[in-house]
Amino acid sequence: MAFDQRFLDELTARSDIVDVVGSYVSLARRGAEYWGCCPFHSEKTPSFHVRPDQQMYYCFGCKKGGGVINFTMEIENLSYPDAVRFLARRAGMTVPEENIDDGASHLRARLFALNRDAARFYYDQLHSPEGAPVAEYLRSRKISPRNATNFGLGAAGAAWDTLTNAMLARGYTQSELVAAGLSVKGKNGGFYDKFRSRLIFPIIDVRGDVLGFGGRIISKDDPGAKYMNTPETVIYSKRRVLYGLNLAKKSKRPGILLVEGNIDVVMLHQAGFDNACASMGTALTQEQLHLLSRYTKEIILCYDNDEAGKAATQKALALLDNTDFSVRVLELPRRLVDGQYVKQDADDFIKYQGADAFENLLTGSESGMDFRMAQLKSRFDLTNDRGRIAYAAAAAELLADVSGAVEREVYTVRAAEAAGIGADTLKQDVARLSSRKARKERREQEKHDLRPAAAAQPRERSMRYDNPRSALAEEGLLRLLVLDESLFGAEPPLAQEEFSSSLLGRLFAALWAQRASGGVRPAALDGQFDASELGHLTALLQKPESTEHESRRRALADYLRVVRDEGAKHAAEDPLAAAMKKFAKSTQDRDGGSTNGN
Repeated sequence: MAFDQRFLDELTARSDIVDVVGSYVSLARRGAEYWGCCPFHSEKTPSFHVRPDQQMYYCFGCKKGGGVINFTMEIENLSYPDAVRFLARRAGMTVPEENIDDGASHLRARLFALNRDAARFYYDQLHSPEGAPVAEYLRSRKISPRNATNFGLGAAGAAWDTLTNAMLARGYTQSELVAAGLSVKGKNGGFYDKFRSRLIFPIIDVRGDVLGFGGRIISKDDPGAKYMNTPETVIYSKRRVLYGLNLAKKSKRPGILLVEGNIDVVMLHQAGFDNACASMGTALTQEQLHLLSRYTKEIILCYDNDEAGKAATQKALALLDNTDFSVRVLELPRRLVDGQYVKQDADDFIKYQGADAFENLLTGSESGMDFRMAQLKSRFDLTNDRGRIAYAAAAAELLADVSGAVEREVYTVRAAEAAGIGADTLKQDVARLSSRKARKERREQEKHDLRPAAAAQPRERSMRYDNPRSALAEEGLLRLLVLDESLFGAEPPLAQEEFSSSLLGRLFAALWAQRASGGVRPAALDGQFDASELGHLTALLQKPESTEHESRRRALADYLRVVRDEGAKHAAEDPLAAAMKKFAKSTQDRDGGSTNGN
């Protein structure tokens, strides 16, 4: 990406990493650094820190790190050019676009524009004769026109290529329509609309961009899938978006209400529960939790009350373990129909019981652990000894993972009462299992610590060191170059090809080039290296080095000696080099013998 370096320097100077990261993460100052809970993985104890002096961030838990541009790429799911533009808008700067020719960024911009125009087309279709069946379906579901407009709902007609032809007429190409997931290539080589005879839900992110679409059949006789979503594209990843969050983030209600379906979200908003949103045909993901953490610390799970919904709730609760989210579960009761109890979702409950009844359920929703304990209890017959013993054992396994002492105490007492045994007895089992798990974790850590070669290796397999001893010394050279470039002379002490690790060699060469043009700035390497490579650089910069200049000078000499010694050893052990050396020696011996004989 060929952004002008002077522009990038000014952009990063105006985009202080503490300010940028602080808009997503609650940071607390500790000395010269800032710490907070990582936005890239779930944790309760802060392991994510920001160094203003280096303008870099690093997480000791998930090992992600880099500069302000790389952070923006990760947190906003943007390409490098789009992250630069994002930060430029934030800093009030104009991007010098005229010299930029980036195919990926151009395609992203075209797909955003295409999706926006497609959303308008579907919306217009809903209010045309072709959209009459979808409009009738909305009336049957009691979705008001105002609410439909609020969500930008639209209609895909029954014709095979209405949208495709309309977008082609607006100047979009067939390849762009396919890349956006709006058109599909048929077996005969022609193209047709992906969505036909469906209610259309535009999938809009928190910035207001249309990422893709969801489509629902409107007739029970339709043989197609009930729901159909845009496939993964360069701008849409279902793991990173929540349907309705663009509206739910504005709610005055406490927390975010997570439900399963798009219709559930639409109907809950219409009933006044405008803090509802839904995952896009997938279980709750880590990326969605990162997104939610920007807007709330309270989550209410309200999935369908069938077995699949209960399983989804359990998975979500497991994902939410060890996070700082407060979690509740709203379990919908089954509905009696013709003498049988049937499942119902949030839409059904609102329709048949009303908003007040849902509010009562919401007020009385239970904690995540209450739900887990209730689900566990339902698996056992507590009317006999065998069932009670099995339940107590399963409860002890579950409670051994509870980190809070008070929470563990409360639920252990409840479980003991349910099993009809003494609380002290179950507490002993829980404590024993907890200690066993802790010992197992310690043993695993000790095994890892006793493998220094393995511990020295980068996390990514593609970056693994062939010569760990040399690579650790090469890491030291990088560290010293960043910490005190005055230690080095006018010429680099090693050529790039002398590094045993090609990544470390490339990093050193890039930092040296910065030194020659104004100073070493590791944060300015965003765009030259990918996220995992920058994360590795940030990780090795966290390792300790002496603060004394003379000690650093000696360390530099030691690092150089190790790299050169290991390089010489490698050359000596290289089969081709050894064969050439043997051949040269035999030639020398032969020539020498011939001379002596004359």
